[in-house]
Amino acid sequence: MKQDGKGLRTLRDGIFAGLLLVYKRALSPAMHALGGASGACRYQPTCSEYAAIAVSEYGLLRGGAMALGRLLRCHPLCRGGFDPVPARRGAKPAVPAGQAH
Repeated sequence: MKQDGKGLRTLRDGIFAGLLLVYKRALSPAMHALGGASGACRYQPTCSEYAAIAVSEYGLLRGGAMALGRLLRCHPLCRGGFDPVPARRGAKPAVPAGQAH
């Protein structure tokens, strides 16, 4: 029987989604509780949202590397702010609602 890799992709995506859920439900609240006001998210979208978007857009390896880089940039001395996942080359930029031409 020939495997097309779809089952492995589904398993990999499920494992990633589970790990992201554990982070969002357990680790992130604990970090916020320990860090007080300085433990709040510094970026928009949050790091977990960024990771989910990056992996869905770029795949597990590249998107995961992008998410790891974002986590490494997130520390008490960073300014934070709006930091979206970069658009893929050749992709049309999204037009915000109400600004359609």
